[in-house]
Amino acid sequence: MSRYSPVYRKIWRTVSLIPAGRVAAYGQIARLAGLPNQARLVGYALHATPTEIDLPWRRVVNARGRISLPVAEGRYDLQKALLISEGVRFSNETVNLHRYQWNPTSSQLPEPEPKEEPNV
Repeated sequence: MSRYSPVYRKIWRTVSLIPAGRVAAYGQIARLAGLPNQARLVGYALHATPTEIDLPWRRVVNARGRISLPVAEGRYDLQKALLISEGVRFSNETVNLHRYQWNPTSSQLPEPEPKEEPNV
């Protein structure tokens, strides 16, 4: 995974910590990853996730608790079905963030990625 952007890896590590039955907003992931005001970057990183990384992308929703994918796209229904299978409930296509939002403690956040040693 080291061939990918360190910023994307930081986002992926943070998303990987969201437990089943919980969701996080794009902006929340950005803040927790140390990238405040970079919610769109989280979306770009999720879109660019390599298939070999098993990432719970489905647990990331927008700040209103809604799935950001277009409704007409099949992945919208997939994301919703996966969240429902984890116990997340929707009302009018919205997740109640007061009930389902992940609120990690500082000990649950990702450790900084170790620096790679230069090849000499």
